[in-house]
Amino acid sequence: MTAQALPYILSVGFIFGTTIVAARFSVGQFHPVTYLGLRAVLASLSYGAVYVLSPRRRVWPKDPHLWRHATVLGIFGTAAPMTCYIYALQYLSSGMASILLTAGPAVAILLAHFFLDDERLTALKGVGVMLALGGAVLMALRGESGLAGVGRANPWGYGLVVVALIIGNGMTIYARKFMRRFDAFDVASIRMLVTAIIVMPFAVLFTGIDLEAINAPGALTLVYAALAGNFGGMYLAYRNVTRFGVTITAMTDYVIPVVASLGGVLVLGEQITVGMIAGMALIILGIALINWRRRVTRGKSNGQC
Repeated sequence: MTAQALPYILSVGFIFGTTIVAARFSVGQFHPVTYLGLRAVLASLSYGAVYVLSPRRRVWPKDPHLWRHATVLGIFGTAAPMTCYIYALQYLSSGMASILLTAGPAVAILLAHFFLDDERLTALKGVGVMLALGGAVLMALRGESGLAGVGRANPWGYGLVVVALIIGNGMTIYARKFMRRFDAFDVASIRMLVTAIIVMPFAVLFTGIDLEAINAPGALTLVYAALAGNFGGMYLAYRNVTRFGVTITAMTDYVIPVVASLGGVLVLGEQITVGMIAGMALIILGIALINWRRRVTRGKSNGQC
């Protein structure tokens, strides 16, 4: 990683990590579906403002193929996995949930082996996948939640994160297969709008919005998660990919669980256990092995030794 890229990678990791802490705080005041719906609405308004305020640079997308694929991505790549993840935060700490999510690239590599012709599972990648998934299994077998005063975690927490990982990374494969030619900002705008359209009516009709249960910190964390996480963080992450490349940008995945774990301890009184540290170490080692071969190959192609 270059010194120039480091502050940008740390910034995105900080934003996403603190967004997880904010979400963990908010589930005590919002129903998970209501919380996700409000976040999606606020983020959609932010994306819409970009099109309105900079019409010369951004024109609202009208391509029907883009809308069809981005709608699928909004339903199965955003609304479904985020709902599972927000529900999981009722049973797991910010640190625990973020560490489990770090295994996402291993799940993506495994799925890509079966569904993409140009992403075969090599021996080194296979070892990396086994280590990363092994770290997640280790934490699940220990049954830790990372929450103070909670003995064994409710299995629903782990199950919901696993579902979110499979669905979310499955949609990553879908996007790579069908959506490479579309502008990333347009895709993000549509998928967030679709999420809001689907989730918010469901929240109003079936879960409701209890304003009396929401205090000022709860409202502020909701706004922060929507504007910083769903809008600013995603946009900055996209800019990092275009400026520094996929490999360097992937280093963000190592920063997020550290920020979320420390933030959970300092702000929410959560715990960091030996099992969490061991599981995170295995996951990070596995993801490093998965990415190492890619970096070596790139170095050789650039004439480096």
